[in-house]
Amino acid sequence: MTTAYDAVVLAGGAAERLGGADKPAVRVGGRTLLDRVLAACPDAGRTVVVGDPRPTGRPVRWTREEPPGGGPVAALDAGVRETGAAVLLVLSADLPFLDGTTVRSLLGALAEEPGTEAALLVDDGGWDQPLVAAYRAGPLRRELLRLADERHGLAHVPLRHLTRALRVTRVPGGSLASFDCDTWEDIATARARIREHGTVLDEWITAVKDELGIELDVDTGVLLDLARDAAHNVARPAAPLTTFLVGYAAARAGENGPEAVAEAARKAVALALRWESEQDGTG
Repeated sequence: MTTAYDAVVLAGGAAERLGGADKPAVRVGGRTLLDRVLAACPDAGRTVVVGDPRPTGRPVRWTREEPPGGGPVAALDAGVRETGAAVLLVLSADLPFLDGTTVRSLLGALAEEPGTEAALLVDDGGWDQPLVAAYRAGPLRRELLRLADERHGLAHVPLRHLTRALRVTRVPGGSLASFDCDTWEDIATARARIREHGTVLDEWITAVKDELGIELDVDTGVLLDLARDAAHNVARPAAPLTTFLVGYAAARAGENGPEAVAEAARKAVALALRWESEQDGTG
């Protein structure tokens, strides 16, 4: 069963180690860090971003901590005030490799243990990641109120004080999902990693779909095979032109989505094979 949740994304901070750059707007793989995080939680009932408003790939609600620059606990409190769900996903906006699998793992871990008040991602070094976590809203609000009372406000309260009184479960997530970009060296590392051979195609397809506002999931292997057959059996320039025409035909077909793409690709592959058979005399 899918857990209903709201998401709070912390996108403020001074980014001092980036020279004061607008960190959520820094691009990795053609997408801003903020949009990459938002893409990991598309099914949140409400998404609240704590920071200065800016264009985003999907609609969000904006708010700001008081005072601005008051730190992550103050920012989290501001975000929580804008939510209504019983479960809250809390994320920082500088996680280039966060994905839906990690989000589902956190939500699932919280749902499986009714007595647990928070599910925290743990990196390979054993460090808790309270800004890659799922919380029950009631206990989280309780701890925010307690800290505000004890410290006469939440500005610059260390984040570790928030979770120490919560009953937590820890979710191993590896260092990739929790990799955050605090320096330009981190940004360079992230940009290099997404261009590695095993991931670059998926990253590129995701970036293109995001740029074009497309949510369709298709079998990229089918389209790559089509491009290969068109290039080999017809001519190399036929590959991109044919895949474009297949996409156009699928769009005209309307309702069936991935099935329409697969059917159009099947027809185009068959045509390419017939085309080739005429040339080698087997047709």
